[in-house]
Amino acid sequence: MGSLGTSELIIILVILLVVFGGSKLPQLARSLGQAQSELKKGLRDGADDNSDAADSDAPSDNDDSAS
Repeated sequence: MGSLGTSELIIILVILLVVFGGSKLPQLARSLGQAQSELKKGLRDGADDNSDAADSDAPSDNDDSAS
């Protein structure tokens, strides 16, 4: 399986234009961009939280296993 060529991309864009219409495509692209940036931000925050947890040597006070 190779990458998409020019003709495949044109076909996909025409299908999107027919399905969503010309006025909805900019809104769809904008919402996809916002979703991508939120995903990257969440992944970055999750990685920061994991590195903070790995850096702490002391056990947390919220240990429920003693119950």
